[in-house]
Amino acid sequence: MTIRRNAILIFTVLALAAVSAVGVNFVSAQKSDAPGTVRATPTPTPAEDDEIIKIDTEVVNVLFTAQDRNRRLLTDLKQSDVRILENGAPQEVVAFSRQVDLPLSLAIVIDTSISQERTLPEEKAAAISFIESVVRPKMDEVSIVSFTGETTLEQGMTNNLTRLRRAVDRVQFVPPSGYVGGGVIAGTPPISGDNQMVAGSTAIWDAIWVTSDEVLGPAPEKTRRAIILLSDGMNTSGRKKLDDAVQAALKAEAIIYSIGIGDNFYSGVDKGSLNKISERTGGRAYFPRDERELRDAFKQIQEEMRSQYLIAYEPSDQKRDGSYRKIEIQLTNQAMVRDKVKVTHRQGYFAKTGANK
Repeated sequence: MTIRRNAILIFTVLALAAVSAVGVNFVSAQKSDAPGTVRATPTPTPAEDDEIIKIDTEVVNVLFTAQDRNRRLLTDLKQSDVRILENGAPQEVVAFSRQVDLPLSLAIVIDTSISQERTLPEEKAAAISFIESVVRPKMDEVSIVSFTGETTLEQGMTNNLTRLRRAVDRVQFVPPSGYVGGGVIAGTPPISGDNQMVAGSTAIWDAIWVTSDEVLGPAPEKTRRAIILLSDGMNTSGRKKLDDAVQAALKAEAIIYSIGIGDNFYSGVDKGSLNKISERTGGRAYFPRDERELRDAFKQIQEEMRSQYLIAYEPSDQKRDGSYRKIEIQLTNQAMVRDKVKVTHRQGYFAKTGANK
């Protein structure tokens, strides 16, 4: 991955991120904190019950939610109500608890392509309201990412509300060369202007991939990691595919919540893609029709992140071969099965690599 740094503002959050050879650009818009300072990692506080566990043998931690047929979150599940399988084989649970107070590491990823020109102001207002109601000082942290054909880090991980508001305010639609409005581009973009060639395009999967790898990947242990994606889901450029984005999110243990917002003047919203990337990572997709529903979507995301369960197990297959393992949580409580309770969780993980211990 190529990381292009601003000559003045050093991108301290991603200084330790891995660099690979694929051409996904991540432009740093602003530092995480004030010049000359090093941001301290927030100290996680205990969850309501057990914290996510970390021991030498490989233990898989899976966060999940349960909702009834009316989409109300269930808060009284017991370990005996569920069982967990890996690649179809039942696993022995070593920890089960309700998690309501785990620190959050969030990335709000905002589409600023041509199709978002008219909806962006409402998206920004709702994002600021969400940040102000969710972020707890010294506990949670949020980053702001914008993207078109390339991805820009507007603000690295911080719990400073002032910096976060300013970062969201900076997010804007920048018309490509020759843009005259209404999706119409007149003339030909400059031959030497790579940025102009991608300015009006949308590389959603590149943005998710690089955010998972470089922003949420280095996040502290024992945090709940999530991406909130605001986009119409119409991927028109980039090198990554949806599967690449899903794999990067799973490796970062990040849930993706999609908020599908589109302009019917263009192509509307690709609900299929947004549903797919959210469901495969354990999140949900929302499709608000107006500003009120947009704010409701943010509120539901907040409630869901505070109403999750942790189930942990030591895999019967302890090979550290980097393979993908499918996860399935099944209801064993037949009353819940009859009531059509829905359990939402990530659909798999990648085993660690290296010698077995």
